Amino acid sequence: MRVLRGRAETRDDDRQVTAAMLTETAETGEAAVRVWTPHRQIAFGRRDARAEKYDVAKSVARSCDFEPLERSVGGRAVAYTGTTVAFATTVPLEDMRTGMEERYAETTETLQRAFWRLGVPAQRGEPSRSFCPGDYSLQWKGKIAGIAQRVRTGAALVSGVVVVDDHEEIAAVLDPIYAALDVPFNPDSVGSVAKAGGNGDPKVVAETIEAMLVGDADATVEHVGDRDT
Repeated sequence: MRVLRGRAETRDDDRQVTAAMLTETAETGEAAVRVWTPHRQIAFGRRDARAEKYDVAKSVARSCDFEPLERSVGGRAVAYTGTTVAFATTVPLEDMRTGMEERYAETTETLQRAFWRLGVPAQRGEPSRSFCPGDYSLQWKGKIAGIAQRVRTGAALVSGVVVVDDHEEIAAVLDPIYAALDVPFNPDSVGSVAKAGGNGDPKVVAETIEAMLVGDADATVEHVGDRDT
């Protein structure tokens, strides 16, 4: 298993690192794991891009010093403050038509165990009017994590976001953005590891999640850019 650590110099380069993981897993059959803190940004979903006031939402993001971008995986807008943790795993597939629910369930359970180690008794589900609502989320005193999946011939990417200590800033920026997109949102629904009483150090959170995702696999570590998280 390949384990990628760190963050690329630019947002575009950083996105390409994860995209390349999926391609390389499809070509080589080797699984990969990446857990890191992405650049400060608002990642909009494809449905957001079709909204009538999408340009307004992007302007709000820029005015709050968040660079807007559109992602190919996931649903609605997600904020990364610079301490928000992201994770991505890629696995080889023989048949892209099967296994999606199993991958969601396995990743959700693994992430839940990571939260338990961090001192957060997270449970599956989410409060109403949460950011980027989905069937596979984890909550405790607010939504802490969401998970998405992308499948292509030969490989699947399961990825997600973990709010570490920045729930107030995320709630503040997403409130006007979701209003512009005409999507229900309750700022109080945003949780975090720190808000739930867990270890709110982004480095510790990333290391714990990585360890749980890698498990007993024989891992080869590769470094991306100059950062360790």
